[in-house]
Amino acid sequence: MKKLFTLCGLILSNFMISAQERPNILFIFSDDHSTNAIGAYGSKINTTPNIDRIADEGAVFEKSFCTNSICQPSRASILSGVHSHINGVTYNGAHWNGNQTVFPRELKKAGYQTALIGKWHMHPNPTNEFDYWKVLVGSGGQGDFYNPDFMSIDKGHEQIMGYSTDVVTDESIKWLDQRDQNKPFLMMVQFKSPHVPRIPHPRYMNMYTEDVAEPATLYDNYQNRLKGASTAWMEINGQNEEVLAYFPPKNATEPVNKKQKKHLDRMTPEQRKALLDAMDNQNSEYYELKKAGAFKDPVKARKLKYQFFIKNYLRCVQAIDDNVGRLLKWLEDNELDENTIVIYSSDQSYFIGEHGWAEKRWMYEEALKMPFVIRWPGKIKPGSKPQAMIQNIDYAPTFLDAAGAKIPTRFQGKSLLPIFSEEKSEVRDAIYYHYYHHGAHNVPRHEGIRTERYKLINFYTNNEFELYDLKNDPNEVNSVANNPEYAEIKKKLLKQLKAQRKEFEVPESTFSAPWVYGK
Repeated sequence: MKKLFTLCGLILSNFMISAQERPNILFIFSDDHSTNAIGAYGSKINTTPNIDRIADEGAVFEKSFCTNSICQPSRASILSGVHSHINGVTYNGAHWNGNQTVFPRELKKAGYQTALIGKWHMHPNPTNEFDYWKVLVGSGGQGDFYNPDFMSIDKGHEQIMGYSTDVVTDESIKWLDQRDQNKPFLMMVQFKSPHVPRIPHPRYMNMYTEDVAEPATLYDNYQNRLKGASTAWMEINGQNEEVLAYFPPKNATEPVNKKQKKHLDRMTPEQRKALLDAMDNQNSEYYELKKAGAFKDPVKARKLKYQFFIKNYLRCVQAIDDNVGRLLKWLEDNELDENTIVIYSSDQSYFIGEHGWAEKRWMYEEALKMPFVIRWPGKIKPGSKPQAMIQNIDYAPTFLDAAGAKIPTRFQGKSLLPIFSEEKSEVRDAIYYHYYHHGAHNVPRHEGIRTERYKLINFYTNNEFELYDLKNDPNEVNSVANNPEYAEIKKKLLKQLKAQRKEFEVPESTFSAPWVYGK
């Protein structure tokens, strides 16, 4: 035990932070960015050189997971350092209590100047969580891709002309230029993209003109699992031109529909012409296939619509990566790159064709994962690939620890600083997950745990389980929950699941209370 304390002391001594050298924190965040569309995570379909640079000069966490794979709950857990049932945001539309303990306010107490610019997406808007905030409004809190509307602490409502991803970066750099240079800063840059409707900027329409490689499970038939996967409403072949972000071509007789018109009406005539000119070939192809009835067959529709979906998705990702590059350049130009922690993450990963889907919510790997790459010169070994299992509740204590600030006892996450000096260090032997938002996309409520090798999912409204051996079945297409050979493993995992519930204080009433969607 004495040796253990000595070792811990040696590790932590490398991260003792004096008031003079407290690092700035630049947190760059997107919405629905799949790890399978990031080069540092081994993407085979696109490149992200600027995000990859953060990983190459720092670390990429390959086993980074969310606690609840949906936008608002994930954001709430990042800010609060606790699971959804503790911070109160269990589903999209839940009330956010801004008076609870959050890491930006704790950084303010420690002398940091703090700001959030971009997508907030919680209700209500921020109050005193940050020194400064300017958040996207409209479209249910999603914001818009073109000429977005903002609400800010100083100016109230305003519309800013331009493409959303560029505008959020512009406004973030503006705040950074005007900040109090006598204080370290926390800057949270939060993009809307690549969330639906994924309208690309014209400058990217010449990318991905050839077919993009299909994922191995694109034509999943949902056999050997419970019925939930087969009845969920998130198949790519069911998405229409509104969701896929395509518009009638120039020579079309079909008028734009109401939702398409909403997007186009936000643009100036010059913007609208530039976009529709750049997209005309793709728009023509889509509408010709639609007119010919090519989307009527579900299998053929899945194949064709995957290409329309993934190309616009990757074009939006390219805009994010380019703007990450702008932020990195700003740090260099202002000689702040050596004393700034840079993080790139997303509220969760996303199914980009895997299992035939384009969504999140499930505890399956593609939605459970979330990107987390981090650079801290002199503290994190370049090119590191820690194998520890981390979650978004770990961000808050990590940022406070890095700043030399006190970590509130309320936080359920753990600081990752000790991992930065030892890649084999562990944070936990299993992660706990809980999805509450039953009704949306017909995805049932479920909880579960994931260990290094196994994943147990409890669909508690029906008292049914799925169990996956991730070593032998990494694509999760064959549940072994009822396989006698896995009976002892299932028993052990159930015991771990109950222990996790107890550790994280999950109310037993959660599993028996009637659920009314939106309440």
